[in-house]
Amino acid sequence: MKLITAIIREVQLDKVHEALVKAEITRITVSRVSGHGRQRIEEMYRGQKIVPDLIPKIRIEIAVNDSFVDIATDAILQSAKTNGPGGTVGDGKIFITPLEECIRIRTGEKGPSAI
Repeated sequence: MKLITAIIREVQLDKVHEALVKAEITRITVSRVSGHGRQRIEEMYRGQKIVPDLIPKIRIEIAVNDSFVDIATDAILQSAKTNGPGGTVGDGKIFITPLEECIRIRTGEKGPSAI
């Protein structure tokens, strides 16, 4: 079992969600987050150029069985890129971490069947 965490642009959420549904991955958690990396944007505020320290992003978390890791990451990679195959700085990141245990609260099921 793995936990896939993807940080993507807000505008790409619908595309990523559609790609995950097409890949038969329907159980996801979505959160609004802020952060910064290499992406740098300038905004105009009251006639002044400003560079915000934190940029709004979307965080998607998906718990999957090992056989779905590549399917989920490929769906996210293909749908989250902007401006063609090369993408753009700020398109996001995907983190894959081991998931030690999963327990369904309603039934008490544990392990891969709980996902």
